[in-house]
Parts: sequence; structure tokens; C-alpha cells
Amino acid sequence: MSNTEPPPAPRRRGFRTGRLEAFSDGVFAIAITLLVLDIAVSPGAGKHLLRSVADLWPSYLAYVASFSTIGAAWLGHNAITEYLDRADAAFVRLNLLLLLIISFLPFPTKLVADFLSHDSSERIAVTVYGITFLLASTLLLVLWRYAVREGLVRPDAGDEEIELLTQRLTPGLAGYLVLIVAGLFLPIAAVIGYLAIAVYYIIPFPNLSAGFYPRRRRKPPPTH
Repeated sequence: MSNTEPPPAPRRRGFRTGRLEAFSDGVFAIAITLLVLDIAVSPGAGKHLLRSVADLWPSYLAYVASFSTIGAAWLGHNAITEYLDRADAAFVRLNLLLLLIISFLPFPTKLVADFLSHDSSERIAVTVYGITFLLASTLLLVLWRYAVREGLVRPDAGDEEIELLTQRLTPGLAGYLVLIVAGLFLPIAAVIGYLAIAVYYIIPFPNLSAGFYPRRRRKPPPTH
């Protein structure tokens, strides 16, 4: 009888996801907080404060649309990492690219807030706004597809769940493309459309969208 011990299992290559998730959550939180800092009335608005507050409606609309979009992106990112078993170097860098776009969002939000009511500039501002949303949505889908392709997803995730999450990450791309074109003619309607896409992902409408979280199948009870 041989006393030789079996060789140790090869060490799994990859990165733990804890730090990636913590860093990503921090970037999302900072980006969503920065949105409100540009909403302010001028110091001399005291005599007509109510009117000055009402005149900031483009800022309110841009703020709500951006807040909702970042919130929807965070939900999608959270769903991806929920299924993630590990990460590799390329996944970490793709994630950084996504965070680059997310942290950039306060800038086009300010453009929309400042120029939405200016006929000569609102189309440019809304176009930059929409392209930024499109890039964030595309990178979120790329991140998930890469994780699936490279086998970074947990082994217990079923094919049906993986496909369902893929489908829920996809519809926004076509919507953003349509709204970018529509924004050249109806800028305000396009911004409202961006808000509607975010609401679609955030609110789990019955029989329409269950948010980013597929219903996990319950394991059958053990049989004795």
C-alpha cells in the first residue's frame, strides 16, 4: 500500500471579487452624489426665489434621469457580481472602463441642466448625454458577456438564469440609439425617454420586467 499523498489541487487563477465590488460601489456612490452639487440658485435670487427655483426645471429633469440611470447601472452591476465566482485581469479592466463612464456622467448631466432650454445648444448637450448612457449600458453588457464567455460565473448558475440576465441587460441599447436620434429633433422628449429606460430597469413591473434579478430556482428538498 503506497503512502504517497495525492498532488495538491492546482491553485485557481483569478481575483477575489470583494475589493472589486467595494471599489465599484464607492465610484457609483460618489458619481450619484456629485449630481446634486450643480443644482443651485444664484445668490441674488432672493426677491424672486420661487421663480428662480422653478426655472431650474432642466436641472431637476437631468438630475432625476441621471440618478435613475446610475441607480439602474448599479443594480445591473450588482446582479453581475452576484453571479460572479471570480474575476480575471481583463474583467477588472473592463470594470474600470465602465466606472470611467459612470464617473463621467455628472459632466453631461450639467450640460443638459445648463443648455436644455437653449435652442442653439440643447441638441448637442442631449446628444452627448445619450452617448454617455449608451456607452455605460454597452459596457455593462460587455462585462457580463465576458464573464459568461470566460467561465467567471458561479458553477451553480443555470443556463436559463444566465440567458435571462443577458436579455435584461440588452433592451436599453436599442432604446438609447433611438433616443439619441430623437434628441436631435425633440431634446426634452429624449431626456424623458432616458428616464423611462432607467425606470424600466429599476421598478420590477409585473409581467413586464423583474428588474435585474432573475428568480432563482429553489433546490428540491433532500430525499431520505
